[in-house]
Amino acid sequence: MIMNIKHLIIYTALVTLTSSVHAQTGADKPTKPYNILMIAVDDLNDWVGAFGGNPQAKTPNMDRLAGRSIVFRNASCAGPVCGPSRSALLSGFRPSTTGAYGNDTNMLDSKLVQTHATMPEYFSKNGYRTISCGKIFHKHETSSGFDAGHWAYDVWHDELNRGGEKEETVYSRNKAIIAGKPIENPKHKVGGGSEFSWGVTEKGKEFTQDYRTAKWFEQQLKEQHDKPFFMLAGLSKPHLSWFVPQEYYDMHPLESIKVPEFRMDDLDDIGGGKKHRTFEPHEDFLWVREYGLHERAVQAYLAACSYADECIGVMLDALKNSPYADNTVVVLWGDHGWHLGEKLRFRKATLWKEATQMPLIVHLPGMIDRKDCFRNVNLLDLYPTLIEVCGLPSKELEGKSFKPLLEDPEQPWIPTVTTAGKGNHSVMSEKWHFITYGGEVEELYDLEKDPMEWTNLASIKSSDVESIKAYLRTFLPADEVDSLPESKAKKPKKGLDDAADTTGASAKKTPDPTIKPKRNLAGLR
Repeated sequence: MIMNIKHLIIYTALVTLTSSVHAQTGADKPTKPYNILMIAVDDLNDWVGAFGGNPQAKTPNMDRLAGRSIVFRNASCAGPVCGPSRSALLSGFRPSTTGAYGNDTNMLDSKLVQTHATMPEYFSKNGYRTISCGKIFHKHETSSGFDAGHWAYDVWHDELNRGGEKEETVYSRNKAIIAGKPIENPKHKVGGGSEFSWGVTEKGKEFTQDYRTAKWFEQQLKEQHDKPFFMLAGLSKPHLSWFVPQEYYDMHPLESIKVPEFRMDDLDDIGGGKKHRTFEPHEDFLWVREYGLHERAVQAYLAACSYADECIGVMLDALKNSPYADNTVVVLWGDHGWHLGEKLRFRKATLWKEATQMPLIVHLPGMIDRKDCFRNVNLLDLYPTLIEVCGLPSKELEGKSFKPLLEDPEQPWIPTVTTAGKGNHSVMSEKWHFITYGGEVEELYDLEKDPMEWTNLASIKSSDVESIKAYLRTFLPADEVDSLPESKAKKPKKGLDDAADTTGASAKKTPDPTIKPKRNLAGLR
């Protein structure tokens, strides 16, 4: 039975009261400062064994981390593409507040972010040594140089992919290639974004970017640290393109691959009906269906996830064998989800569940068992959560610390918001998913009865439906700024592969002169 608005208001009051109590009582500061190992996995959806998104997934290392952690089964991102999701997570402010709505907007152009410390900077201000390699911030080509977010860390390192590609294994819509051979009169070739391509690397994992990143952190965990550390490891797979060594494809034999469920009429009930619908099938989806490649695309994504999982295993093993094992918080997150045929599309950048939700795992020192949390949290909440977990001074942020859920995963919580451009939002509770596009087109799904989001209830003339939508609208941003300007491109230098820290103190090469200098932490809030 649909909860009426009166009951929903009472529920909201209960959550507010519970949150207030936790805010007043606070948490004891750790007797010894915690270290943090945070692992970001680009474009990782819930195709992880521990999350059950696809039974074909083979991710033993993420699964073993989940086995002694809090596993957030309903975590969402603040924005369903890399840039806004990571900007919100690292700044602590929503896309609708900073204007960082897309990949081509740099949050440093926001006056708000210019005066506030990002997550790594705040930990540096409070006695931590921040150490990073791989993609954490979204990278931008700017008029003043290539911005990889390296200004935010005490130590920054970069690795390049040297794995190559086996030409005969290449599949690419953008290049119109199947099994290394060009397609005559190709269909569905046009399309933006990263190349929709996959295949096998020419060299083994030891030459690939993410594995080299993992091995670099393995070495960092062997070293003696005189300060608590905050290590931020960024893995690029399973982001496109899906070129990984053959061994990971072998883990997922093509003949065993099953594709996700989809319905060709799925989009007909969004907007103005079949003749005037708001969305059309995506070019990637049409391409794989046209050329019979859906199974191969799914195989490639699964292989990329298994590859990323092995890289994660390298770091988890290194931590386990280090003197820091019992005093380190481990956080693993994907920056958003990914479609592989659901809603007749591939990629991200939608407000449907497949793109807005992703894995989030948090291990605190002393945890030995798995607990699942089904409350709706957001990656935006990580910044204040880690501040509270580590006992640092509180900071003005838009995210809401979910530390209370680490103590009691079943206590009441509130819905969460994902934004895809000004005016376009998803509001998700455990049962309901409401989507609005500028207030003109709406969607509403009952996630308990319709987990694939096939039946849009938004247009049903019912007081119950109107009450649900009215309640979920209360979580929409009250104010929304315009988008930041597009970053002005300047090609990055090629010599960033082995630059070490941002100070140059231990750099193997002279850092790129276009690297932005470290910000004055004392002047940041």
